[in-house]
Amino acid sequence: MSKPLVLAIDQGTTSSRAFVFDADARVVATAQEEFQQHFPRPGWVEHDPEDIWRSVVATATSAIARAEASGDRIAAIGIANQRETTVAWDRKSLKPIGRAIVWQDRRTADVCQRLRADGAETDVSEKTGLLLDPYFSATKIARLLDDHGAREAAGNGDVVVGTIDSFLLARLTGGAHATDATNASRTSLFNIRTNEWDAELLRLFNVPAACLPVVRDNVANYGEARADLFGRPIPVRGMVGDQQAAAIGQACFAPGQVKSTYGTGCFVLTQTGEDIVRSTNRLLTTIARRIDGRTSYALEGSIFVAGAAVKWLRDELGAIDDASDTEAIASQLDDAGGVYFVPAFAGLGAPHWDAEARGAILGLTRGTGRAHIVRAALEATAYQTADLLGAMASDGARVQSLKVDGGMVANDWLMRFLADICDTVVERPQMLETTALGAALLAGVGAGVYDDLDAAGKARKVDATFKPTMDADARQLALAGWHDAINRVRTK
Repeated sequence: MSKPLVLAIDQGTTSSRAFVFDADARVVATAQEEFQQHFPRPGWVEHDPEDIWRSVVATATSAIARAEASGDRIAAIGIANQRETTVAWDRKSLKPIGRAIVWQDRRTADVCQRLRADGAETDVSEKTGLLLDPYFSATKIARLLDDHGAREAAGNGDVVVGTIDSFLLARLTGGAHATDATNASRTSLFNIRTNEWDAELLRLFNVPAACLPVVRDNVANYGEARADLFGRPIPVRGMVGDQQAAAIGQACFAPGQVKSTYGTGCFVLTQTGEDIVRSTNRLLTTIARRIDGRTSYALEGSIFVAGAAVKWLRDELGAIDDASDTEAIASQLDDAGGVYFVPAFAGLGAPHWDAEARGAILGLTRGTGRAHIVRAALEATAYQTADLLGAMASDGARVQSLKVDGGMVANDWLMRFLADICDTVVERPQMLETTALGAALLAGVGAGVYDDLDAAGKARKVDATFKPTMDADARQLALAGWHDAINRVRTK
């Protein structure tokens, strides 16, 4: 007798991955494919939506074939996606009108600066929980429509816009135009208190309502994937932004529970339940999930560059052959030799929010070598996390432990340094792919494969715990050097 399986599509910034989970939330098949990054100008980052689509279909097809070889069947699809990355496409043909503008892109910094000067940030923050920054989707949407002469078509609903989840859903189903509450909450157009697109914000950012998707719960009937894609129709029952998916996969449901994901960037979320908590330290208030019409919220700190710095060391600097090399290299040294790496390739995220800041490697001496720079790049991820946890503590969210996930957390050296510099216990789960797990759990709940999200807590097992051992004075000295480096690259 066949057993129900769930396909999770984890569409990330540098690759698309597909995971098939069984009814016990265990991975039975997986596939991954990278796609090209485009950097047409300094500060600009683009993706070709067709590259993303091809990689999603290829990985999903491969994972499904291997998982169903035993006779079990996919019961539902869940989608987790890189948030804020924005696409516009023709509603009928489903063809993109141009490349997607990626969340890291800074081309609309001048628009945000002008709106901020006009005093708009207070209203935007009150309604959306976000700040005025090119990171979010609203200014990207307006720029896409203007650059491609599509504003009139968007006003008529002939051209539509959305984040990657919406584009994938349209392609999977043959045209459904929807998103979920977590992704909607990252656009700067969605009122997180009323749970609807906000007419005043649409006017402020000059975005036509007709081009926007319907907003659904994270567990919902999103339609069915076309039979010609995977051999038969498969219902799509869950959609969620990648960081909220990871929080679900880490079983962060109660207020105060914190997760930190280390992928291309780093994203720290602490749950606040049904209370909307406003930060006084320029953190974001965001929707953590919406299920059965009930909304839960979180405080979030976003770091634009984490694993992307390691990728830069490999691809642009040629300092390493593989990301896994960094652990052994960092372990060779007692310290980074006074070197600090500020990876502000796309500006600084929380809590600084400086779109014009640029990266720097500071403290170089004649004795500085490759290993010092590699180690400093890893240390920067921990330092940035410490800044976020400090801001959260100042907002009243005291962190007792940090649940970590993402590709970088396989590095034991980095996890030990993270525990030391943040002065907190770091928990690494056995199942590192918590983003995919979160998407699978949502879809599985929607399809009846799992009873409820408590399955996440039951499925989660800790692989390793890292406790701080660094002397307090050494910690403060290291952080002081980091803050000096940050201040040297800041523009405001």
